[in-house]
Amino acid sequence: MINPTKSYKNTFTLLIITLLVIVFINISLGSVYIPLKQIFLSLLDGLVEKESWKAIILNYRLPKAITAIIVGSGLSISGLLMQTLFRNPLAGPFVLGISSGASLGVAILILGAAFLGANITAYAFTNWGQAIAASVGAFLVLSAVMLAAIKVRNTMSILIIGLMFGSLTAAVISVLAYFSSANQLQQYLFWSFGSLGNLSWNEISALSVTFFIGISLVIFIIKPLNSLLLGENYAKSMGVNVKRTRNITLISTSLLTGVITAFSGPIAFIGLAVPHLTKLLFNTSNHKILIPAVAISGAIIMLICDSIAQLPNSEYTLPINAITSLFGAPIIIWLLVRKRKIYY
Repeated sequence: MINPTKSYKNTFTLLIITLLVIVFINISLGSVYIPLKQIFLSLLDGLVEKESWKAIILNYRLPKAITAIIVGSGLSISGLLMQTLFRNPLAGPFVLGISSGASLGVAILILGAAFLGANITAYAFTNWGQAIAASVGAFLVLSAVMLAAIKVRNTMSILIIGLMFGSLTAAVISVLAYFSSANQLQQYLFWSFGSLGNLSWNEISALSVTFFIGISLVIFIIKPLNSLLLGENYAKSMGVNVKRTRNITLISTSLLTGVITAFSGPIAFIGLAVPHLTKLLFNTSNHKILIPAVAISGAIIMLICDSIAQLPNSEYTLPINAITSLFGAPIIIWLLVRKRKIYY
């Protein structure tokens, strides 16, 4: 008989090796191809054939790869948490309306810049300005959802409330877009495409700190999450504080989704599909295994999508939002049709 623990260890080892390989491939690809040997030398502060290669790696491609890992892992874990909490395979990190709140914050900054004054307008086209606006929008929606969570006991009601917040923010964005100029609409459209590049090391540091805070919260609720898979009544009978678990899950998901959307824009597919892909790969619903597995799998898929979006040996870059859906959705459809079963 095959030892399942040993099997999981082998799968994790394979995933980690794949992640490391994809990271170096991702860094090597782009408008300028850089040999893998030169990447190693650059990272080890060695002598590189071209000094420009070292600058490209350290100032652009390495930060972008780190961002891809954080974004892929964070959205994937958020999707897993939402699917477990709501016991709904179609739930994702954006069902609470947090991403919509972030989008509304950026929309008000960019599309409403003409009404906010010249000082505010100057920040509308900077990464920090858009990140702060998105964070404020996400925090306001989070506050509203948490207030609703206190008043509402039914978990499904919270899901519906989150979806309604998403509809409300979409309506406000549509009104702002109607009265905006072509230049403002273009700027907002570019942000909505999503982007993993153009983040400074300071911005990546802020993204990383919030990411680790969100992940740390998840660690404390692994066992309660396993109990929730069988329903809230079963979890209560096992001594689980359902309300506390629900609140921690909402806060963790909101932190991860909010900060990722703030710095990278709304990125589709990853949070919804990667948990399913990982469950099919590991054939388990145990969150002790799934959480690290989903994090690594999400990072790998995000890096692959980014590598495709770069259009190697071309100066053009495709929207990462489009690539994540075009590349990932057919794979998930094929897997689900082949397996004819999903876990949640």
